[in-house]
Amino acid sequence: MADNSGFPPHFPRIISEPMKSMDAIVSLCKRRGFLFQSSEIYGGVQGFWDYGPLGVELKRNLKDAWWRDMIAGHNELVSPAGAPSPFEMVGLDCTIIMHPQVWKNSGHYDLFHDFMVDCRESKKRYRHDQVRGRFVEYQDTKIFVTTLAEAEQEADEVRRRGMKYFKLRPKNADELTVGDESITLDKLDSHDNVLGPDAKSLGTLTEPREFNLMFKTTLGALGGDDATTFLRPETAQGIFVNFKNVLDSSRVKIPFGIGQVGKSFRNEITPRNFTFRSREFEQMEIEFFCHPDQSQAWYGYWRDRRLAWYKSLGLSDESLIMREHHTEELAHYSVGTADIEYAFPFLPEGEYGELEGIAHRGDFDLRSHMEGKLDPSTKPMTVELNEDGKPKYRGSGKDLTYRDEESNEKFIPHVIEPSAGADRGVLAFLCEAFNEDEAPDENGKMQTRTVMKLHPRLAPIKAAVFPLVKKDGMPEVAQEIYGSLKEHFNVFYDAKGAVGRRYRRQDEAGTPYCITVDGDSLTDRTVTIRDRDTLEQTRITIDEVVDVVRDRINA
Repeated sequence: MADNSGFPPHFPRIISEPMKSMDAIVSLCKRRGFLFQSSEIYGGVQGFWDYGPLGVELKRNLKDAWWRDMIAGHNELVSPAGAPSPFEMVGLDCTIIMHPQVWKNSGHYDLFHDFMVDCRESKKRYRHDQVRGRFVEYQDTKIFVTTLAEAEQEADEVRRRGMKYFKLRPKNADELTVGDESITLDKLDSHDNVLGPDAKSLGTLTEPREFNLMFKTTLGALGGDDATTFLRPETAQGIFVNFKNVLDSSRVKIPFGIGQVGKSFRNEITPRNFTFRSREFEQMEIEFFCHPDQSQAWYGYWRDRRLAWYKSLGLSDESLIMREHHTEELAHYSVGTADIEYAFPFLPEGEYGELEGIAHRGDFDLRSHMEGKLDPSTKPMTVELNEDGKPKYRGSGKDLTYRDEESNEKFIPHVIEPSAGADRGVLAFLCEAFNEDEAPDENGKMQTRTVMKLHPRLAPIKAAVFPLVKKDGMPEVAQEIYGSLKEHFNVFYDAKGAVGRRYRRQDEAGTPYCITVDGDSLTDRTVTIRDRDTLEQTRITIDEVVDVVRDRINA
């Protein structure tokens, strides 16, 4: 229980600090128009989500903040490898469908897969490392019971399934022992004593096998094998194949970065956990090109910068970690990778889920598109040769090296890739923002309120304007203020219901400031501006409203 003693009475009082309920967050997202299940009136499509009126604004604000801070507004005077100096950041917007050979030489065609298991009883398919469970013991029999339930319901669901399997009545519940440790299926040596998520018998799960995650599609009307291509599984490859175009057209010099925001598609086996693992999602990626000798220093720089960015927008130190990948975890292209991870509420306590990856990709990508295909058994990349000595897997054949105009040195740049998911970012900020506290209503009585404490830069609605009552000229003044604010921000006008209820509606929407026009406004041209988080109310003049809101958003 937080101690708010000593605070003025208008400040909200935290009523508890439990692990946040994912069910409550999902319910609020639908009720207030942040997120909807895609095609819901037809039963929905698993792994696809629609952003509602508030959600689309939140996601757009997140992408705009990323683009402004990383690309358009970038003005860093820093060089981890030497004296401080500016470096350029430019943008691209590449197509979703690319030449099929892009995915062959990038490694996606051969190596981009997850392991799946099938259930012979239920005929369902699951991702091997996403199915969780616990060991359950009754008398002398010990089995592993799996479930797809969220973390907060996992133990209860495992117990329920275990009792059903052993045919135990509620009065005999104490005879069943459920393990404390939550384990994913890929950590087990055998599936023989495993009860599948939708099975009634043991041992129904197959051994794991590879499943390519790319969505196939067809170019043109004929639809033959030659017309097969893929929806992009990442935005990065469009940047790599345009590396030389950007060099020639933009006159940038190494080190420099190319950023892109766009949709990607992955045919996930078991999309789950709300929008965390979806089949259609949006990425915010940077490919930062640098000299090989300086790449390790730049890797550290981007790790620190990206973690600080999330904190600057409101994610707490307690909810974030930076986790360096072990050697066996590294992707085929990676020299080193670190994940920024967030403590999502659907995960067991103490566990974190990936929010963004910062990868040191070496020279793999440019070299592969220039020369050929990676041999997964070797690092760095080698080029297989035919009997005639020519590359067996031919890349584009284009020269993607870089020549330094000052030193005349020619080299293939190394790449540092900060790759963030816009949808996972939105989900993390929604989870972080969700709070319940007690605050006084218009009569001074303490009531529980749900409030989305989104950073003002991310908040879908920046301010709401209320006339205290719908008469005496107050609506006209409120409409005047609304019009002046609307020229600069997304704002909302609300004249319906008691002002306390209007405040509560905006608290749930994450609106940081509410402006109320009352009787005094008609005589002295002042209004009340209320802060969402502190509930503090101050008087400002109508002429100051736009500047005050702007200053508070950018503070």
